[in-house]
Amino acid sequence: MKHHVLIVGAGFAGASVARVLAEAGHRCHIIDKRSHIGGNAYDHVDGAGVLIHPYGPHIFHTNSKRVFEFLSRFTDWRFYEHRVLAQVNGKLYPIPINRTTLNQLYGLNLTEEQAKEYLEKVREPRDTIRTSEDVVLNSVGKDLCEKFFRGYTRKQWGLDLSELSAGVAARIPTRTNDDDRYFTDTYQFMPAQGYGQMFRRMLDHPLISIELETDFAQVRDRFSGAHVVYTGPIDAYFNHCYGKLPYRSLRFEHEHLPDVPQFQAVGTVNYPNDHAYTRITEFKHLTGQTHTGTSIVREYPQAEGDPYYPIPRPENEALYKKYAELADKEETVTFIGRLAQYRYYNMDQVVAAALKAAEDLLARWNQE
Repeated sequence: MKHHVLIVGAGFAGASVARVLAEAGHRCHIIDKRSHIGGNAYDHVDGAGVLIHPYGPHIFHTNSKRVFEFLSRFTDWRFYEHRVLAQVNGKLYPIPINRTTLNQLYGLNLTEEQAKEYLEKVREPRDTIRTSEDVVLNSVGKDLCEKFFRGYTRKQWGLDLSELSAGVAARIPTRTNDDDRYFTDTYQFMPAQGYGQMFRRMLDHPLISIELETDFAQVRDRFSGAHVVYTGPIDAYFNHCYGKLPYRSLRFEHEHLPDVPQFQAVGTVNYPNDHAYTRITEFKHLTGQTHTGTSIVREYPQAEGDPYYPIPRPENEALYKKYAELADKEETVTFIGRLAQYRYYNMDQVVAAALKAAEDLLARWNQE
């Protein structure tokens, strides 16, 4: 029996589920509150002709061959390894911290082995790792923590390192070699024609229809018999009955610089201790585009606005679990994605979760 599926959200989660279900013969109708597909990974050409990411940089990287092969059906790729510098006391250093960072910051000439010994000497061992502060101090000690992590975290999350779960800081490694890549995943690429083209191809299927600028609440009754794949905030689905789940938002300040071929040496520069913004990204590094000018974006974290980051704290996880219990009882609804699962997912993790969710649905329907 073929199903009619209403998919709420046209980002990675919704688009991936739609494609798999449509290819299995199920009719999928996607709605999205925004005026475009692609979710936060949406990109477009700005007024000066530069391809930009309106919702901040989205850099694809994964260790999952399956995710990479699935997306490769809908895009060609451009090889790209992301590099980030952090400004400390007016100078730029590689981040994640590596041997070069230590040597340049402290005027040293450490070998790789000596870099290991140095970090072992300055770290403040923690028997129990509970918070992000525990993670950082246990790894690199107080001075590096203050220079690179504490200020950035305070801006990004509006909280001190000591108030955040350990998983936030654990995302950033520390290295004793000179590897200055931000990610070390097996597959590091950018969609050659942009994310927009990739999403258009993914959703180009006779059994997929799309309705933009449409709120779930407006069409909920219209699709009362459909299975719902919901990728929005889980607390909103249940009308915030237990209270709102906390999210961190962002404000983006885009700027085009005419007749400036290159603004900065790498794709992103972090500002842990200076300015109200956390980082500046220059898009031409990411896309490889040639243009006489360049376009950049500054990111200003804020408490209010569109939900971008679930805030990883034990009390927030406990509140999410109450909503997850309600979600488990919704037999005709599948909750998937960063907002629906209150998880700090990367893009590839969202795709992996979506593929699994689609497979589970197909297996269930095949048994009916």
